[in-house]
Order: sequence, then C-alpha cells, then structure tokens
Amino acid sequence: MTNTTPHILGISAGSHDAAAALLVGPQLVAALEEEKLARLRRARGLPVRAILYCLEAAGLRPGEIDYVALARPLRGGPGAEQRGEAWIPRRLKEDFPAAKIVVLDHHLCHAAAAFFPSPFDAAVVLTLDETGDLQTASLSLGRGMELSPLEESYFPDSMGSLYSRVTALAGFSPGGDEHKLQWLSSWGHPVYAPTFRRVLGLETGGLLKLDQRYFRAGRDENGGFSEKFFQETGLPPGEPLSEECRANLATSIQQAVEDTVLEIGRQAVANHKVRYLCLGGGMALNSMLVERMENSGLFDGVFVQPAAGNAGNALGAALYCAHGLLRGKSRSRLEHLFYGPEYSDDAIKDVLDNCKLRYRYLPKRDELIRAAVEVLCQDQILGWFEGRAEFGPRALGARSILASPLGRYVNENLNQYVKHREKFRPFAASVTEERAGEFFEFHPASRFLASVGRVKPAHRKAFESNLLPDRPADAGEPAEEPSRIRVHVVDRKSHPLFWELLDSFGKTTGVPVLFNTSFNLFGEPLVCSPRDAVRSFYCSGLDHLMIGHFSVSK
Repeated sequence: MTNTTPHILGISAGSHDAAAALLVGPQLVAALEEEKLARLRRARGLPVRAILYCLEAAGLRPGEIDYVALARPLRGGPGAEQRGEAWIPRRLKEDFPAAKIVVLDHHLCHAAAAFFPSPFDAAVVLTLDETGDLQTASLSLGRGMELSPLEESYFPDSMGSLYSRVTALAGFSPGGDEHKLQWLSSWGHPVYAPTFRRVLGLETGGLLKLDQRYFRAGRDENGGFSEKFFQETGLPPGEPLSEECRANLATSIQQAVEDTVLEIGRQAVANHKVRYLCLGGGMALNSMLVERMENSGLFDGVFVQPAAGNAGNALGAALYCAHGLLRGKSRSRLEHLFYGPEYSDDAIKDVLDNCKLRYRYLPKRDELIRAAVEVLCQDQILGWFEGRAEFGPRALGARSILASPLGRYVNENLNQYVKHREKFRPFAASVTEERAGEFFEFHPASRFLASVGRVKPAHRKAFESNLLPDRPADAGEPAEEPSRIRVHVVDRKSHPLFWELLDSFGKTTGVPVLFNTSFNLFGEPLVCSPRDAVRSFYCSGLDHLMIGHFSVSK
C-alpha cells in the first residue's frame, strides 16, 4: 500500500439492500448491490457476490485490500439477525488478512455518500431514513474534507417510518412500495396534510420529533395508526379505502414531508450560513421531495446521492474511510453510476447459443444504432443491454427498456404487456444533454434521474401520456395543467453509446427523447447478466433485444 492510493472496500451488510463498493485512492472503480447478482430483491446480510465482483473489476486479490469499511447495522441471513455484529468483522478479517476493519455509524455513511461525491466545497448534509442503526436522521456540516455532525434523531422519531406506515395504510407493501405512494401523490389533494404536519412536529423546531399519540405501539394493522389519527382524519379504520382517499393520503403525506424537510433546511441555512444542500438516506430516493428542495429558492445548489438508500452506504463507508479517517487530500465528483459488471461479446454469444436463440451480429457501432432506431420507429418496445451495469435502483441507459414517446399507445403497451404496473406511475424521458433545454426544464439531479422536471409548453402535447399534474395548493383546488415529467439528461462523455442512440433517434424523428424504464420482470431486481436479460426478454412483452452487438427478435 502507498499513502496516496489505499484500496478501500466499503460494505453495507444490513437487513436489506446489501452492497459493496471499492475505492482505489479517491476513485470509485466498482460498486454493486447483492440483489442484482443473487436475483433476490432487497438481499440482506454480507454481500459475498458483490464483494467478489468488486475485487474482480478492480483486478485485486483479497490480500491487496488495505481497509474494509462496514456500515452499521450488520445483519446475518434469515434467522441470524443479531449475530452480524459478532461474526461479520471476524469473517472479513479472515478473508482480508492485510486489511484494517472499521465499523461506522449508519447515518455517518449516508452523510459521507451524500457530501463527498458532491460538487460543493461546503454544504448542509441532511440524511433521513426509517431506522438504520436506531438513528433515523442526521444533520451535518460538510466543509472540504471534513464532515461534522450537528443534530440527530432516533427511533421512533422517524420520517421514513411514518412514510412506510402511510404506504401500508394506502394498500401498498411497506418497505418496498414507498415509491408507488410518491407517484400516487400527484393525483390527489392534501386534505390530511394538517394532521401529518402535527404528527411530524413541524412546529416544534429541531430535527424530528414525532407525536407518538398518533400511533398504536405493537400494532401493524391500519399502518399502526391510533384512534386519534382516525378521528382527526375521518378515515374509517379497518375498512378498504377508496381510490380517492388513497390518492389524498399520498398527496397529504408527501406535502407534509416536503414542508418538514424544507423547514429543517431553512433553519440550517439560517444557523450555518451555507446555501448548499446534500441529501442522503432512503427518503432522498423520493424524487418529488428533491424537486421541491431544488425549486424552493432556499438553496444555491442541491446534490442528492443517487444510490441514497442502504446500498449507497457501501460507498459512504468507503468514502468516510478515505476522507474522514485517512484524511485523503482530494475528492472525486460523482460523474456517472456505471460501476457494475460488463460482458464481452463472446460471453453474450455463449448465452445466446446456449439458449438456442437466433440472432444477428452487428459488429459496427453505427449498424447497432441504426437497427435500434429502426425498431423504435416502428413503435416496438426494446430491451437495451449495453456496457457496465448501473449502481443504484434506477435504469440509466445500460439496463433499460426503451420506447418511442411518439407512439400512440406507448404507455398502455409498457404498463400492460411489459411492466404490469399501476397507470399512475410515470416513465422517464431520456434526452441528450445538448438538446434537453429545448424540451424540458430540469436541475442537475436529472443526470441521475433523481428529480422531476417540466416539459416546456410547446412540447407538452408530444409527452402528454406521461405527464404528472402539478401539486394542488389546497384541498379541493384543481391542479394546474400537467407539465411535470421524470427527466433523465444523458451526457455523451459518461454514456456515449446511449447518447448516440438518442441523438440518432432525434435526427430521424426530430425528438432526441426515449421513454426509459428499468429492464426487469415485475418484482425482480434490475437485470445484470446476459442470462438475466434473455430470461426477462422472453418472459415479458418486449418486442426486441439489443444486447452487446447482438440483435434478438421474437
């Protein structure tokens, strides 16, 4: 080891979303969630497969790792939750005999993942999640290489837990369907927002202090809410909610959460005179919350860690080790998220041949792009598998399902025959960086699909099937004309092949935009390997698959 280029392995080995990340000096060289290799959604415990991948991607042997940084909490497999703290560090010391093992607090890792890859020299750093290691929120001040904790909140004062409770009350699965509640919030009115503001203690100041009178301890039905909650809201406990009530619930909790986070930010700016914000923790995956912070006028810049949940703590642990413990002298901005596995054409061909598939080999790049554009212009749905896989929960053009936004029934076809999901959930609009401003209003977080933008008036007709209504200001007040959309801005340097596809589609149609959603079967992780892609292709309503330099049709 040299002092300037330590090899640091970061690991998140909690109760869900286990992952590994590897730094060489300040540079991230590999990162991946265990679920994508194990094909088990929200995989928990020690991410053995992800660790082996990171070593292989970096070309390192276990004996060449200098530090292993673990993010708390540490969990074993099913039935062994409490043993992680005891055996995981010991196991890792056996596997990495030359490495120093460090164990770091959960929200410290969230904060490190949010601040150190950001473009800001100084920022307020806010992290929010459900439980973590019993800490549920943190406020820190980042300056240069320093990250100084300011305030914390502990369970049961948890914004993430409240959001999960409402997820359950609205009829979704808590701990997995919170994103559905977020998108449903675009279609209701905030009739219950005053109650949720009181629950969140918005008037009390400080970080988080939830009013526990609104909950029933030890009871999970009805989201675990108490009679006081149901009396105030007028909702019927134990009875199925109407679609209108579900949408109003979603809108109300979303608005109350946004108001609370904005107030925390306002106090932080006033107290610390810093007008830049970094967001981390599972709540930072809420794109509409990020959009509200970006558009508030309170901050000069907002950065959100795109892999903001527990998986991102693998990166955060490694980064804090590099900067907080080893005092590294340089930080690296997060330019992209393509840190997963990549497969050669030979490896892809082996899978296609093994599956007895007929395919075309397109050795030249322009042939590949031309064939993909032809498929898309015929309003067919395309599976797109190219380059290194994404780290994080979002498809950014490496493992994506793509469709032309100009097709008349594109949303219906994607929802009914491919994704099998609710109509209220929007698809992303991927667009070349050079022409994004022609069609959309957006913020920097759109590079990682971490925020929500707007379609400019002249182009709303073209994208109307995928637009979200604006937020209604008051209960009963109609929303403005729909204009919000999930914007994904693609720069040529970070992802040249996907950029070329968008650019070529734009030259053919006049619109350098494709609808983009994750390449996976319902309820499964994002595809990672060629075999995953082939299976998902043949078990879904996809029309065509471009995988490496191979073209496969049904």
